[in-house]
Amino acid sequence: MRFCPLVLLALALGTPALAEAQSQSQPPSPSPDFLFGGPRGSIGISTGWVVGRGGSDWYNFVTDQLTINKGDFNRPTIVIEGAVTLSRRADLLIGWDFGQSTTNSEYRRFVDNNRLPIEQTTLLRDTNISAGIKYALTERGRQVGRLAWVPRSFVPFVTAGAGAMYFQVSQVGDFIDYVDLSVFTDVFEAQGWSPSAYAGGGVEFRLLRRLNLTVDGRYIWAKGDLGRSWVDFDPIDLARFRMTAGINFIFEESR
Repeated sequence: MRFCPLVLLALALGTPALAEAQSQSQPPSPSPDFLFGGPRGSIGISTGWVVGRGGSDWYNFVTDQLTINKGDFNRPTIVIEGAVTLSRRADLLIGWDFGQSTTNSEYRRFVDNNRLPIEQTTLLRDTNISAGIKYALTERGRQVGRLAWVPRSFVPFVTAGAGAMYFQVSQVGDFIDYVDLSVFTDVFEAQGWSPSAYAGGGVEFRLLRRLNLTVDGRYIWAKGDLGRSWVDFDPIDLARFRMTAGINFIFEESR
């Protein structure tokens, strides 16, 4: 029969096209909604806001003499933090954060000989390097069989740790000599390292299989020696409350 070769040819040509059409009509397989192993660590970046306590006499002096308020030293911060899993609920944290405020001011009760403001700029900058423990208040997930680990949608946690803070305080501009009320230009600066400690807590929200949103609040304690620039002043209070939010990428255990 002559039509047999024609039929076979049509089937041969049509089969690949049909297979391609079927493959395009089928939706792609979704990625699994679980990890193949529990978390072994994470790396994250976050940003937020720092509210300083301002509890030392240096703050009292500059806010009384200059047009500065303690709230002017509140500032944004950026945080990079890594975690290594120690147990089902505990992580070792290694973190770095940075913040800076710059405030322009003038004397509240004095002007120069031309009745112009006596102006200066105050900088407060700090970098904190810390290590601590993060402890989950609930189980972070559950093991299903031998090959699947299902994380929870959200996990509250507490943190505590210690570290070292590098700080810099400077004032640049014109100042009053309180002996003869003359105006002079100068730079006052103090910088150095100080021990720090922190405690806080937060919550992790699961966004994707390996990505979490972390909201973290911490109170950090530190103080720094003002050296010879500000004689007879107590160490500057560097304590603050830090609130941040950011993303964490999760590393899973290999199987």
